[in-house]
Amino acid sequence: MDAVLRPYDLGSVQWYVLYQLATGGPTMQRDLVRLLKIERATMTGIVATLVRKGLVEQEPDRIDQRQKLLRMTAAGAKLWGELPDLGFIRSAAFDSIDAADIAIAVRVLQTATERLETLLQKGTYP
Repeated sequence: MDAVLRPYDLGSVQWYVLYQLATGGPTMQRDLVRLLKIERATMTGIVATLVRKGLVEQEPDRIDQRQKLLRMTAAGAKLWGELPDLGFIRSAAFDSIDAADIAIAVRVLQTATERLETLLQKGTYP
């Protein structure tokens, strides 16, 4: 994914932010943190980069000025329209793999992720 996006000066997480804004419309930055399951500080850096590139704009929330609403700019929409369809990645990776096997892999990875997140939240790791 990163190799395909490199000519457009985008990374995969930047693409996911643009994807959410392109398909879901303006989104609160805190909601993107939850949706993408990344650290708030990481999201702050990604958004700052997208703002600097002129692809995204931030608007302070009317009630809580610390919260930011993100929306794609005209330049961001133009770039989004020029990006290649990345659906081929899923096809290349998963075509001809049995759906039941994929479901098992997803379930195992979700369980592992949840266990690790719980461990980190408790702060009881070695």
